[in-house]
Amino acid sequence: MTEARKLYIKTYGCQMNVYDSERMAEALGASGYTVTDTPEQADMILLNTCHIREKAAEKVYSELGRLKPLKTANPDLKIGVAGCVAQAEGEEIMRRQPLVDLVVGPQTYHRLPAMEQAVRAGERAVDTDFPEEDKFEHLPKGPRMKRSPAAFLTVQEGCDKFCAFCVVPYTRGAEVSRPVARVLREARDLVDRGVREITLLGQNVNAYHGEGEGGTWGLARLIRELARIEGLERIRFTTSHPNDMEDDLIAAHGDEPKLMPYLHLPVQSGSDRILKAMNRKHTAEQYLCLIDRLRAARPDLLLSGDFIVGFPGETDQDFEATLALVRAVGYGQAFSFKYSARPGTPAAEREGVPEDVASDRLQRLQALLSQQQRDVQRSMIGREVSVLFEKPGRLPGQMVGKSEYLHAVHVTDPRVETGQIARVRITEAAPNSLGGVLVA
Repeated sequence: MTEARKLYIKTYGCQMNVYDSERMAEALGASGYTVTDTPEQADMILLNTCHIREKAAEKVYSELGRLKPLKTANPDLKIGVAGCVAQAEGEEIMRRQPLVDLVVGPQTYHRLPAMEQAVRAGERAVDTDFPEEDKFEHLPKGPRMKRSPAAFLTVQEGCDKFCAFCVVPYTRGAEVSRPVARVLREARDLVDRGVREITLLGQNVNAYHGEGEGGTWGLARLIRELARIEGLERIRFTTSHPNDMEDDLIAAHGDEPKLMPYLHLPVQSGSDRILKAMNRKHTAEQYLCLIDRLRAARPDLLLSGDFIVGFPGETDQDFEATLALVRAVGYGQAFSFKYSARPGTPAAEREGVPEDVASDRLQRLQALLSQQQRDVQRSMIGREVSVLFEKPGRLPGQMVGKSEYLHAVHVTDPRVETGQIARVRITEAAPNSLGGVLVA
């Protein structure tokens, strides 16, 4: 019997890339590959890349350079680049790095098994098309991967918003939603494999408009249907755009028990002038009104957001408006970055804010956000939360899971098992995690 080939995937960036990597592994499983955690053991290495962060492409080329000794030691090793950098760079990757055997964009990884056969035959393969067929439906059915109790499920890809700083419309394409029946089928399959919590993914997930029974379904209706699946206990979704937070989705936060009270809702800036320059198509006041409506529906909702400082043209007054918005909202956690130009985006042609000014603003913003996060963490002490335990912790006998608010919670108790949902009383709060004891 031929020994199975080994596949190593290094995943960069967002949760959607994590999901994509799992599906690529399953697709190549149909071609006889099993996953390894060690690149030195691999017969194929895939870098599943992200183009959001600064100098993303150069970081990929640096990683490819580090793989050169493995290729030299094993000429039969195949190396591929997938994801958004692959989509953006295409043939340029092949030109700059001869050791790369294949380049596959995020919309064509269902063609990966055929590309693998081509490279095994001595060819080099590039596929960065935006095909009409549903890649998920055309994926080969390989061995089903072992699942943790929480899983991702992509329901929507691409974005039509064209924010001035963002490459997603160019690397992931226009908004496309998966049909309801296929989403439900995959969700049931995940639950059959032990999954108890599903996070619905999309570059603009609350713009979901999948075809279902009776016509087009929005995200709220999809969530309500998913909630009917026996064994699925928790539902989340990310990432959302404020302009697509419709009335029924706001209502679902208040009346659907399986929808968790955590929402990531990026605003990027608190300045209307900068929001307009970013092409966000909403104002700070509209965002704050939306937050009020969400909290009216679910008062304990924990909010997360994204912020960019130093966007071209940002003044001290614009930045102070961002700080004011942060104070008004009170975030449980948030992500903040200095603006960095992405080639091909409209903002890349504009003159940026001086580096020292942007760095100072980022430091001030992060100090405020960190204080808010610490305040929320400390406010949890003495409260009871529901925790889905996912894996062993770092200490003997410790188990770690997520509360309904997405806080990491650790408990040391021999009664706790992976996949269990239990009530926990919080007894301690660290900056990034909570500790507690089981409620008898």
